[in-house]
Amino acid sequence: MTLQGSVFVTLFLVSFAAAWYSIRPRKANKKVVKRLGVIYRAHNQAEVEMIELGQRARRLSDSIGDAFARFKFSEHLAQLILHSGRQDTVGWIVLVSLVCAAGSCAIDSYFHLPVAIIALGVVQGLFMPYLWLRRKKTKRLKQFNEGLPDATDLMARALRAGHSTGSCIEIVAEQTREPIAGEFGRCFQRQKFGIPFRDALVELGTRIPSKDLQFLITAILVQKETGGDLTQILDRTTSVIRERIRIEGEIRSYTAQGRLTGWILSGFPLAMMLLINLLSPGYTRPLFAEPLGQKLLYLGVALIVIGALIIRKIVNVKV
Repeated sequence: MTLQGSVFVTLFLVSFAAAWYSIRPRKANKKVVKRLGVIYRAHNQAEVEMIELGQRARRLSDSIGDAFARFKFSEHLAQLILHSGRQDTVGWIVLVSLVCAAGSCAIDSYFHLPVAIIALGVVQGLFMPYLWLRRKKTKRLKQFNEGLPDATDLMARALRAGHSTGSCIEIVAEQTREPIAGEFGRCFQRQKFGIPFRDALVELGTRIPSKDLQFLITAILVQKETGGDLTQILDRTTSVIRERIRIEGEIRSYTAQGRLTGWILSGFPLAMMLLINLLSPGYTRPLFAEPLGQKLLYLGVALIVIGALIIRKIVNVKV
């Protein structure tokens, strides 16, 4: 089978694994089913066996997580899982990464691909769950930042209506959308359980790595310690957040051409190679079969990666 066929099969299997991972039963759902089974003495043996199987898989992932706990990347991965809003464990993510890497290695080895392609597939499989988590984190953080100004306005209006600060957080949790509703609701629940208001807000800022949220938390905590009109502070904070979002949007529009250029320059060589192979099958075979061709191929990939990183550094303007 050709290289294109192997790439297609690899991507298909990876996509299937990612889809299965996204629709699998969550840990909370499994706990609910288990408790209902204990309360009502359910007689569905198949469901009970499925729960036990999931528990064994969870114990395996916990064992893997404990084995990797002493490494520094385990802490970083746990923080990434927290920021992405997932309920998975470090061991489960590591287990999925190992399975993806092993599957990619097996498929590439079956088609007798070069060692470099096999190594690239293994690295791709290892980093696939990590990149997926980063994408989830970015998407969730964007949704949170877009809804934060409206949530802050809602808090200010609730304060003017006579509600306390804790009640304002509860109102935001009830009348906003995810992920703001869930995070503010968790903050309110922490207060109900006896956690100090300051600690609950600090934990909220730890779960959401948003600069705009840090502005809001700092403003509220400073007002609690020094006094002042919190409604005016919230109004000014909202203005700052909205102005920052506006400036960030303008910068993204100004750098759109540079980002598009980076995508085109990075993907154009691969697209041309695929097109040439479709028009003239076997034309690029010397790149993979000859030693000189392999060296040139490695050099070309390295230069493309370096160029993409340089362009990304240029267009990535921090606000």
